[in-house]
Amino acid sequence: MLRFSTAGESHGESLVALISGLPAGIPVEQAFIDRELWRRQQGYGRGGRMRIERDTAHILSGVRHGKTIGSPVAMTLANRDWKNWEEILPVEEGDSSKHKAVASPRPGHADLAGALKYDFKDARYVLERASARESAARVACGALAKLLLRAVNVKVASHVVRVGAAELAREVTFGEVAAIADREDVLLACADAESEARMKAEVDQALRTGDTIGGVFEVVVHGLPPGVGTHVNWDERLDGLLAQAVMSLQAVKAVELGRGVTAAQSPGSQVHDAISYGAEEQQQPGFTKFTRARNNAGGIEGGISNGEDVVVRGYLKPISTLRKPLASVSFETRETTKASYERSDVCVVPAAGVAGEAMVALTMAKLVLEKFGGDSLGELQRNFKGYCDQIRVF
Repeated sequence: MLRFSTAGESHGESLVALISGLPAGIPVEQAFIDRELWRRQQGYGRGGRMRIERDTAHILSGVRHGKTIGSPVAMTLANRDWKNWEEILPVEEGDSSKHKAVASPRPGHADLAGALKYDFKDARYVLERASARESAARVACGALAKLLLRAVNVKVASHVVRVGAAELAREVTFGEVAAIADREDVLLACADAESEARMKAEVDQALRTGDTIGGVFEVVVHGLPPGVGTHVNWDERLDGLLAQAVMSLQAVKAVELGRGVTAAQSPGSQVHDAISYGAEEQQQPGFTKFTRARNNAGGIEGGISNGEDVVVRGYLKPISTLRKPLASVSFETRETTKASYERSDVCVVPAAGVAGEAMVALTMAKLVLEKFGGDSLGELQRNFKGYCDQIRVF
């Protein structure tokens, strides 16, 4: 079974990523992992810390001569900002470079709930782990999951479809979405330039007013055959597993599979994807001759992949830390005050999309391994090919 976990705090010495269950023989590209980490740090509206950290994964185990060896892969991601945050200072002694106490919880963050849960008088210990910085370790694990999926021609990519009120104005192809990962200037990771310009204006407005802004990212899985996932148990459904994976990301407050939101207000004739079958002499792309003219289901029916692109959207709330803080209460005096301010971002939707890719890739890699099995990459590829041959002649 593929499993992963992370450890480390936002301003601790390092983040730790551990992933086990990968078959032996997967080529591991250090440059690819580091590129994924770089992508998570990009996007218009990011804060000052992105100018400090230059994330790279240091592989400690599980890889030899550039390939996985079947044992758990352990990685560390050093926090360059750590030395500025070693010493805990009272609020009155704090400054922009030192690790100061968080004495008034921020609305929308885990500060107050975590302080109550663990009986902390300082929310610093809560925010350190609740911070979205933790997602960098997930991205490192997700890069390995992507390398596994790539070996069976399954690809995962993301793009931004909304920032604030600005929305992607046209349909885009998977090729356009995948090409975003190759950009050197990510901006807002939208596949359409005109839509991206409107999104940038939304971020500019938030910057001017000291506010933050959220949006929607979409992750697409391309090349997944029908039959991954199952309907037989509630906790094994593909759609449920993807929803949990994406919802677990910091600041994600809703998840949509396919066109789930608009489907709830539309008649079935406009929602369900009619099925057709190609004649024997026709050259049909895909895994079978069964085809769909549209993909409102987002590639999943009954908890099982149906051969179309799997499409999942994450709805991201605005970042909780505001440069013009909302009202809060002092832990010490219980008097009304302003919420604590931490150096933060204005918009992180493109970065959340990269983290979403990681979570979707990890989920898909786990299910691919459960269905097709294999202790080595060669065994997995043979099993995968055999299944594809089977459904091709169905």
